Amino acid sequence: MVKVKEAPALVTGELINLEPWLCQLAELRPELNLARIRDVCELAEQAEQKALASNSIWAEGRSSYRTGLQMADLLSELQVDEDGLVAAIIYRAVRENQLTLNHVKKQFGKEVAKLIEGVLKMAAISEMQFGQRKKVLGQGEDQMVKAKRMLVSLLDDVRVALLKLAERTSIIREGVRNPNPRSLRLAKEVFEIYAPLAHRLGIGHLKWELEDLSFRLLEPLRYKRIAKLLDEKRTVRQAYVASVSNELAQRLRQAGIEAQVVGRAKHIYSIWRKMHHKQIPFSEVYDARAVRILVQREEDCYRVLGIVHRLWWHIQNEFDDYIANPKENGYQSLHTAVIGPEGKVLEVQIRTEAMHEQAEFGVCSHWQYKGPAGKEEPSDYQRRLEWLRQLLDGQDEELSDLSIMGDISSERIYVFTPEGDLLDMTADATPLDFAYRVHTEIGHKCRGAKVNGRVVPLNTKLSSGDRIEVIVGEEVEPRREWLHEHLGYVATSKARGKIQAFFGKRERQKNIDEGKRILVQELNYLGVENLELSQLVADSGYESAEQLFYDLALGDLSVVDLVAGTAELMDFGVGQGELDLELSDQAADEPLVTGQGGLGYQMADCCQPVPGDSILGVIGSEGSVLVHRQDCLQALKADVMDQQIRLEWKREAKATFPVSIEVQAHDRPGLLYDIAGVLMQDETNVQSINTQRDRQTSRVTLQMSIEVAQLNSLLQTLEKIEQLANVVSARRTTA
Repeated sequence: MVKVKEAPALVTGELINLEPWLCQLAELRPELNLARIRDVCELAEQAEQKALASNSIWAEGRSSYRTGLQMADLLSELQVDEDGLVAAIIYRAVRENQLTLNHVKKQFGKEVAKLIEGVLKMAAISEMQFGQRKKVLGQGEDQMVKAKRMLVSLLDDVRVALLKLAERTSIIREGVRNPNPRSLRLAKEVFEIYAPLAHRLGIGHLKWELEDLSFRLLEPLRYKRIAKLLDEKRTVRQAYVASVSNELAQRLRQAGIEAQVVGRAKHIYSIWRKMHHKQIPFSEVYDARAVRILVQREEDCYRVLGIVHRLWWHIQNEFDDYIANPKENGYQSLHTAVIGPEGKVLEVQIRTEAMHEQAEFGVCSHWQYKGPAGKEEPSDYQRRLEWLRQLLDGQDEELSDLSIMGDISSERIYVFTPEGDLLDMTADATPLDFAYRVHTEIGHKCRGAKVNGRVVPLNTKLSSGDRIEVIVGEEVEPRREWLHEHLGYVATSKARGKIQAFFGKRERQKNIDEGKRILVQELNYLGVENLELSQLVADSGYESAEQLFYDLALGDLSVVDLVAGTAELMDFGVGQGELDLELSDQAADEPLVTGQGGLGYQMADCCQPVPGDSILGVIGSEGSVLVHRQDCLQALKADVMDQQIRLEWKREAKATFPVSIEVQAHDRPGLLYDIAGVLMQDETNVQSINTQRDRQTSRVTLQMSIEVAQLNSLLQTLEKIEQLANVVSARRTTA
């Protein structure tokens, strides 16, 4: 029977004795930086005290600080590294909005913040409706399989999975000690998602505990019945197991085999499942009387098996060799059942001590969090990550032929409806794609969307775990702009096809008029006026302006393609050094760095840095920058500390060009902040900005010079700015 574990001797009444806990942790993990652990504990405690003072705690009687320490206890046993323990201690404070991720990143580093962010993404699974295996919106798979696919898609570090397991374990222990209205939902979540996750990761003791605790909450009468049966026979059973263990130990000593023979823990859910599946009474469950034999070498396992089978009669069809045929999660052991003394059935497990460590700690027993000097080769990390995801694939006993992973890939995301149902979509999907996924009419009537309770533009890219609410109007009519690829409103062919089908039914002249309006509007964004239309039609290969407008209206012709094909006609001059419509092959091949300002640079011959290396720059006497690897001895030994600058590789090798834009708007608080937010989201650098305000009309003009790489990114940025509240227009201008 799994007992609800208490925290180590760190809790006295409502007080937490930190120093004894730190001493206990130091004994278990002497390599840890105790000062750093103390700092994060003190921060978590301070954050909770502020939340209590402002009456902003999430749950009465539940301490985010205590939960963090309990998580760290559990993870320290699993040998999770220092960053993982720091993240565990502070996670609930961030989850409950007592601290920000930015605060954590500044004080404890990027790695800790990244781990917490990963666990926060997994928290979206708690929003699901558990305990029902239904299919939503015609999907071929039920919601639980979708949830497990989502879980795998979010995992990019095994520590994230372990942190979440530790957090759910701590919460369900508390739920058993102090049941509340949410305990049943929590138990379903743990039983459906996190116990199978612990099993997939091979962490046996966590799997058993989570199953038993969730079973205790979900089926209290059955749990108590089996617990009572175990308790009634406890004295007799313990005496029987002790007698068997002594006899086995004596026989093994006589055979010259060094071994440890112990009684095996009894797991109530496992016993109930065998009774239920095999339709047998409690007295016939082998788990009720079980021993485990630990030996030094693999060959000793088979020698012990021979001794056991010679000593007692082996029950046919009750033998499994998981040493020769390990389970998918790496579990190895020999399992057999025999008719023991007094004619009672006895289950025997035989394994080496290394196999036992693997069975108890699974992935933690051989996952390398960090390589030499705290680093790990990217290729090795990717190999381990792929191994982790393959480990999570496979067949749960309860799901028979259903695969968790299936066709899971980074090209799918998993989002929630307002009711908590889970949908999978392409990675670039937007709220508009979601609306059309729900229903064609919902898509046509869509006028806005909320993601996680916040109103967002319809071309916002969705992420796994997002909850989407579609805002609909009365009019059943989509917008023509939704078909413009450069604006990014729809990413799925299904949504695009439904929009095109709607407009395809319109009369031809109305589509022609709409197409002309679209072209004029888009050219206005780019600052193009008084264009010779006939020349544009001829240069684009169309026989008539009407056909060109018609194709634009139906989305068969992209404005970006049209403009790119007739750039000279539209006078995109290079006098300003402005927008190049395509990146040249030479520019694409050149590895570019950022951080050197306007100085020229070249790669150092001594260390020959390549994209992906950590780099720094040394300013030479001629004002140019020499790019070195950060571990280059020549750069580190040189007396140039005041001439060193920090450099980074650009994420993509793309050239950018300055473009002048002008924004007209009615002034309001936060206007500049919102515009800056759009530019940050699009990763657009601002070279200069100038604002002018008319006090009489409260109208403001913002003139900016921004860096843009491609025409479609400029159009998309201008469109987003124009969608902001109070903005009248956003367009390209001449300098």
